Amino acid sequence: MTGGAESPSTSPPPAPLVMIVGDSFTVGSGPVRAWDGYAARVARQLGWQLITAGAAGTGFVNPGRVGRTFQDSFVKELSWRPEPNMLIISGGRNDRRIGAARIESAAVHLLELVRRRWPHTRIVLVGPIWMTKAPRWAYGVREAVLLAADRQEVPFLDPFEPLGPHGRGWGRGAVLPDGVHPTLAGHARLSRWMVSALHRYGIDARPS
Repeated sequence: MTGGAESPSTSPPPAPLVMIVGDSFTVGSGPVRAWDGYAARVARQLGWQLITAGAAGTGFVNPGRVGRTFQDSFVKELSWRPEPNMLIISGGRNDRRIGAARIESAAVHLLELVRRRWPHTRIVLVGPIWMTKAPRWAYGVREAVLLAADRQEVPFLDPFEPLGPHGRGWGRGAVLPDGVHPTLAGHARLSRWMVSALHRYGIDARPS
């Protein structure tokens, strides 16, 4: 070796660890698997390590066919893992015919549980997702999740934004033949919306 002392090698900082718990929109449905869904697309774009949890048909209160709520999925699949940089809780669509007060209470309880387990983790709540025009009752669910986010001072991302009076919706070809779940194109549009929303609110999984 010639010249001065060898300069120490530098390694890139580790990718942020992000976990997400949700319903079929998050874990995959029909021909779309989790690795092609919106959450995985966001993770690839933003350079996250992603762990996905949850199950189809579940909600904050509704245990679905699998018999577990979002809180149960958090406890069983995520809570025993090392503390992540960020946790995203996404959903509420399956909490139909459940009073808004119960939904809000369940969401608040879950947020409190996460904070006790992972005091340094950033938490983001994502409201229920509709790829088509949402029914009137869905707005009550959205408001319940929003109120829980406000009470716990947690950022709230609203997938109803593109469906609003001045929004363009998710566009043609975004919905599977079941009229509910996103196609690959729909998931791509959801991921672009989420990345934009995270940037708009200054939400970053990387340590400050």
